Amino acid sequence: MDIIEAINQRKSIRAFKTDPVSRETLTKIIDLALLAPSWGNTQPWEFAIVTGEKLEEIRRACIERAEEEPTPDVARPRGFPEPYGTRRSAMAAKFLEIKGIRREDREGRGWWRLRGLRHFESPAVIYICVDRAFYYQDDAINAWPLFDFGLIAENIMLLATRYSLGTIAQAQAVLFPDVVRRILGMPESKLIVLGIAIGYPDWNDPINGFRSEREPVNKVTRWYGFD
Repeated sequence: MDIIEAINQRKSIRAFKTDPVSRETLTKIIDLALLAPSWGNTQPWEFAIVTGEKLEEIRRACIERAEEEPTPDVARPRGFPEPYGTRRSAMAAKFLEIKGIRREDREGRGWWRLRGLRHFESPAVIYICVDRAFYYQDDAINAWPLFDFGLIAENIMLLATRYSLGTIAQAQAVLFPDVVRRILGMPESKLIVLGIAIGYPDWNDPINGFRSEREPVNKVTRWYGFD
């Protein structure tokens, strides 16, 4: 599989089979993903890869707190001004349409939200973490590790296609990082930035047939110095 094929195949998966993903396969993916670039080769990432009963325990604990105000280690956006809000709303509306959930159906919308908190039943989750002392420096935030995490997360998700695996990068997976730290016995010094749900896609679920739209090149690009 070449890089263009991998990029075209990658999409956010929101329905997984129960088939487990082997530690061997996950090790191969992470091993290659580690070739991602980072600021000054700082390699700020650490990983907690979870499956089985530990993952189920995390899911149950997050569901129990579903009505609470989230407490993510990395702050969520306060709002989505245009054009970002329209893009986000259009995608969310399409999910509900595919799942046959009407906008006024609060119970159905709640069910869909809980599916996200359960990582769409993926058999494994890769949590990406950073040391608190590197992210918080004096009275400022060092945002560059987050950029580096985006690079390695994309490597992970592209490499997953090589093994017929699907992924979804979830901010929703880290709404309650204290839960993850407690259950996994991680120290408070580790911030949990992102969760990547990974597993074999359930292609029988129509939600996996959806691919979000992208803006065209000429709308998001300005060219300078070209003929």
